[in-house]
Amino acid sequence: MNGLVEEGRIALHAIWKRRWIALGIAWGVCLLGWFFVSQIPARYESRARVFVQMNNVLPIGNGPQQQSPQDSVDTIRQTLTSAVNLEKVVRGTDLARSVSSDRDVADKVAGLQGQIKVMAQQNNLFEITTTASSPKLARTITQKLIDIFVEQNLADDRSQNSQSLAFLDQQLQQRQKQLQEAEAKRADFQNRYLGSLPGTGSIADRISAARTQMAQVDGDLAAASSSLSALSGQMAGTPQTVASAGMAPGVGPARARLAAIQGQLADARGRGYTENHPDVVALKNQLAQATAAARGEPVGAGGGGTPNPLYLSLQSMQADKQAAVASLRMRKQQLQGDLDALNAKIAGDPTVAAEQGQIDRDYQVLKDQYDQLLAQREQVALRGQAQTQTDAVKFSVIDPPTTPRVPSAPNRPLLLTGVLIAGLLGGIGGAFGLAQVQGTFATQQRLERTAGIPVIGSIGEMLTRVEAEARARRFKWLLGGAAGLAAAYVALLGVEMLQRGMAA
Repeated sequence: MNGLVEEGRIALHAIWKRRWIALGIAWGVCLLGWFFVSQIPARYESRARVFVQMNNVLPIGNGPQQQSPQDSVDTIRQTLTSAVNLEKVVRGTDLARSVSSDRDVADKVAGLQGQIKVMAQQNNLFEITTTASSPKLARTITQKLIDIFVEQNLADDRSQNSQSLAFLDQQLQQRQKQLQEAEAKRADFQNRYLGSLPGTGSIADRISAARTQMAQVDGDLAAASSSLSALSGQMAGTPQTVASAGMAPGVGPARARLAAIQGQLADARGRGYTENHPDVVALKNQLAQATAAARGEPVGAGGGGTPNPLYLSLQSMQADKQAAVASLRMRKQQLQGDLDALNAKIAGDPTVAAEQGQIDRDYQVLKDQYDQLLAQREQVALRGQAQTQTDAVKFSVIDPPTTPRVPSAPNRPLLLTGVLIAGLLGGIGGAFGLAQVQGTFATQQRLERTAGIPVIGSIGEMLTRVEAEARARRFKWLLGGAAGLAAAYVALLGVEMLQRGMAA
């Protein structure tokens, strides 16, 4: 322990002996370091927090696509720091005073791209940080970026909608003209070849539909002919006249009853009753009994009667059935004639079917394109109407751009202090290093250890009064030099604080 204390005393003595060298080195290091610190330009940061929500007002296409947070950050950064926007910032702020050509503007734009940072926070919040040489300039640049972004998005959305509507209107007019030409060509083809064939679609489809309808007409015609034959047979067994009370003495009661039963049976069949219906079976039994009774009844000489209402009704039904049969036959003849004519045209021109297929395909393609363009136009128009009331990009300033009071870089007080400490340590280290190089011995014991021989004695330094006064003066000068170094440090700190106050 005593050895360490002794070594410390020796080192302090060596440094003290070279105190002017230490002071000079400290001043040199501090002056050089403070000069470089003073040359570092101050950088001020202005921050602003904004809320940006980029959503479509109305779904377009397959629906709104949600952006990931990283995509949102990239979109905002590219929008804010685009070359066009930064050029507007340069020309709209105090930076315009330091530019005289397009090259200067390009250099300023390149510098701003590295001085603007956009960082994402939670819930669509973004922080915009702008670094500039003065607090006012940093705040102005940040505010100008926000203003340009809001103005550009509003103007771009409406301009884009107008351009989209104009383009869609032009395309719709072209498609409408082409569609009208295709419709006229299609109608002309149908008039020349298809005629009155039923159905829609190609020739094969229409022929198939016509044959299906002809088969149905054949079935209806067979049913109508069968019904007409049955009705004619029924009329053959029905008397045209019936006896009236007091006017037909030649007709007996049995024949009158027979005629009445026949009328009831005809009425039941006219209603559609089958032969197995209970009423029809009962009437048949009564008819058999009345027929047997009428055969045994003598016929009177004088005959007379009135028209049978049942016969007249059957006659009217017969006329309707005949008209229906005639109509079905005419329809069948018409369909057969159209089919024969179309088959003849197809046989004469085999390319008819291919031509119709091409016409129908062209027409359908044009119609689909027209419908799609019309739907897109309606969506764009509706979106444009919505954007007149609401913004597609919701941009709200949460925290306005700040005006920094202290520079973000460099930290001059810390650097000045560091240079002062480095100067002091450099001076002390320089003095101690010179002491190690020079071959002197501060104490008798050290000389003995180094030389390896005993030292008989040592003579202390004796100072005269003049020398003591001179040493005291030099000590005062040393204190003045150290105090000057400290005063210079304090003065530099004061200048820094004054500059900060003036910049704010």
